[in-house]
Amino acid sequence: MQQHLETTSFFRTIGDAFVSFRSVAFHDDAQTLHRWMNEAHVYPFWHLNVPLESYEQHLQRMLSDSHQQLWIGSVDSNEISYFESYWVKGDVVENVYEAHPYDQGVHLLIGPPDALGRGHIYPLLFTMLKQQFRVVETEKIIAEPDIRNEKMIHVFEKCGFQPVKEVELPDKKALLMFCRRDTFERRWNEWNSMNV
Repeated sequence: MQQHLETTSFFRTIGDAFVSFRSVAFHDDAQTLHRWMNEAHVYPFWHLNVPLESYEQHLQRMLSDSHQQLWIGSVDSNEISYFESYWVKGDVVENVYEAHPYDQGVHLLIGPPDALGRGHIYPLLFTMLKQQFRVVETEKIIAEPDIRNEKMIHVFEKCGFQPVKEVELPDKKALLMFCRRDTFERRWNEWNSMNV
């Protein structure tokens, strides 16, 4: 199967925000990501508030996993987010619904506490989804936020995701959500019309 983003970086202007993504680089990003994973708003949902050496081993495994890509997301050149874009096929979540071969998924977080509550998550997530939907065979992108993470569920809904069902995953009880291409395109157009 082709790599779903086939790039090491991409960018887009949404409204008055310049949004960019670059691939995670182990030596450049391990300490920053470890710090973010230990933030109080992150670790209850990511469960990666572990010693640096343990996190580095985890990150190396993630970077070597060919079914996903890891990203640092920036708004106006400020690196504030971590994203994982992945193929559902080959992921544990493929076992909880009838997955299409080109379904993709996304995980994300805002790292620095001072970047929370500023609305940055929306242009970041919209940009990532737009890039994932460049794969013409992909008709839906899934998310599976922790069922307790009401803020993240709300973010996904605003970007076009619809709740499907609660599912049990190895590390959490999650809400399976689908974002279908036609719904996303409507939300994308609405967002851009409101933020010109």
